[in-house]
Amino acid sequence: MVTLHEERPEHAPAVERLLDRAFGEARWHKTCQRLRDGRDPMRGLSLVALDGDDLVGTVRLWPVTLGFGRRGLMLGPLAVDDTRRSEGLGSTLMRAALKKAEEAGEASVFLVGDPDYYRRFGFRQDATTGLHLPGPVERRRFLGREFRPGAMKTAKGLIQPLAA
Repeated sequence: MVTLHEERPEHAPAVERLLDRAFGEARWHKTCQRLRDGRDPMRGLSLVALDGDDLVGTVRLWPVTLGFGRRGLMLGPLAVDDTRRSEGLGSTLMRAALKKAEEAGEASVFLVGDPDYYRRFGFRQDATTGLHLPGPVERRRFLGREFRPGAMKTAKGLIQPLAA
């Protein structure tokens, strides 16, 4: 039986192995990785899925500034062990992480990902119109979601890491 837990430091090695299997070497060269380098994911918001002692899924959130000092979150990566795909575990992790972020009082979250997949969780391309990332990104995959209406509407500028 799969259960969700807040990610703890001892989960990190298993999370990294899962991410290596899911995304390979290419994950280290993605623009969003520049915002994660040398930082830990947010405690209390980042989640893991465990089947007994086996880590079978992860979703991480990271604090960022959206342009000129406006706080937000970056979501990713989201990964599920390939033996557990099509069980709805990715959706379960997403919904739980978004709920935790909203309950924690966060105003907005962005990600880079498949618009067809993330649309069902409320992510929209138009939410990131005034923002840019510290590297190349396919604009159609640069998506945002507001927990508070208007939280991203006037955000403009470069997204940068923010200490947790």
